[in-house]
Amino acid sequence: MKYAVSSLMIAVSALAISANANAAEYDFKPYVGLDYNYTDADADHQSPKYNSLSVNVGTEYNQYFGTELFYQYSDEEKKQIEDFESKTSFQAYGLDLMGYLPLGCDQVYSLVGTVGIGEYTFDKKFNGIDSPRDYDDHGIGYRFGAGLQYKIDDKFSVRGLVRYVNLDGIDNYDDMWEYTAGVRYNF
Repeated sequence: MKYAVSSLMIAVSALAISANANAAEYDFKPYVGLDYNYTDADADHQSPKYNSLSVNVGTEYNQYFGTELFYQYSDEEKKQIEDFESKTSFQAYGLDLMGYLPLGCDQVYSLVGTVGIGEYTFDKKFNGIDSPRDYDDHGIGYRFGAGLQYKIDDKFSVRGLVRYVNLDGIDNYDDMWEYTAGVRYNF
C-alpha cells in the first residue's frame, strides 16, 4: 500500500508539472501550511474524537488547480469500556488534489474542493482483564472535502475545510469526519 500511495503522488506531481507548462500566464505558487484538525471517527462500540495537527506542502499550478502533500499527527484518545481501557491515536500522510473556484471581482475568497488518498496508521493500546495489547493498524483513507479559503495578501491565506475520510483496511474503523482550520504561507 505504501508503494501505491507513493506511486500515485509521483504520477500526480508529474501531471501537475505538465499542466503548469501549459498555463504560462499564471505563476507557479508553492506554499507551506499548518492546520488544526478536529476528527470525529466512526468505530465499533465507540466514537473516538481526536485533535491533531497537520503540516502541508503544496502548490497552485493555476487559479483553479493545485496539489498538496500532508502529514498529520493526532493526540491520544482514551476510553473506558467495561473492564478495559483503550488508548488510540493516529498518524497519516498522503496527497490531495485541490480545486479552487475564485469568487468576486477581487478574488480574495475561493471555494475549495479536495480529493485525496492517504496512508493511516492507528496505534491501539488496550489494558484489561487479559494481558495488555499494543499494536499498529495500517490502512488507506480516501479523502473528500470542501471549504473556503481567504487570501489575506500575496503571502498569507487562511482556510477552513470539512473533510470525509473513508477508511479501508483498519479494524473497527469505518470512516471519519474532519473539521480543519489552517494558515498558508505562499513563496
